[in-house]
Amino acid sequence: MTDSRSYDKGPVRLRRSRIPATTTDQRLLDSRGPADWVHTDPWRVLRIQSEFVEGFGALAELGPAVSIFGSARTRPDDPMYVAAQTIAERLCAEGYAVITGGGPGAMEAANRGASECGGVSVGLGIELPHEQGMNDWVDLGINFRYFFVRKTMFVKYSQGFVVMPGGFGTMDELFEALTLAQTGKVTSFPIVLFGTEYWGGLIDWLRDTMAVDGKIAPGDVDMLHVTDDIDSAVEWFVRSDRG
Repeated sequence: MTDSRSYDKGPVRLRRSRIPATTTDQRLLDSRGPADWVHTDPWRVLRIQSEFVEGFGALAELGPAVSIFGSARTRPDDPMYVAAQTIAERLCAEGYAVITGGGPGAMEAANRGASECGGVSVGLGIELPHEQGMNDWVDLGINFRYFFVRKTMFVKYSQGFVVMPGGFGTMDELFEALTLAQTGKVTSFPIVLFGTEYWGGLIDWLRDTMAVDGKIAPGDVDMLHVTDDIDSAVEWFVRSDRG
């Protein structure tokens, strides 16, 4: 005989062997047993939700902001460290808060520039196997478990990106922003690549290989402004953002 019993668990309907032996309330109120439930996917959803709530709450009144990305390995004696700091100072003077990943290197430089300028210096950190921690120049810091929540905060609360030389993480943020702009998910989103020698090969490949092969439109490359000049970077960003 077919077992026709069913069990409604919130919006989920269970039958046959999927019917639990105890109710959700019983398991909630029973202090005995393993704690494996804190590692299940439904519980992770609540953690993800809490990260969104914390991020939105902390940044809701931030005002105009720009995210500055770059390598955590950029040393203080690297010209790109000085450039990131100066760009952040200039953007601060234009009324922008500065958001970084909160780590060392180029991120530290940008946070330092914003903080010393008297502006709002934000760090959005991420839990990593080799924990870096927040740099000392972050005045408003949030640590995230999940990359996708952190990425949402970068895009939602930034008017655009300034991208210094960096590695995989920097490229990840860059191409996500390009994809969102290309598909119209974000509008009026200026992206500055600072360092023509560093970024030149990538731009050539996008234009001469990807665009020529029809994988992107020729004009898509024009979403990127590549420069070595701090004045040009800041002025292009401000002009693009404010129309």
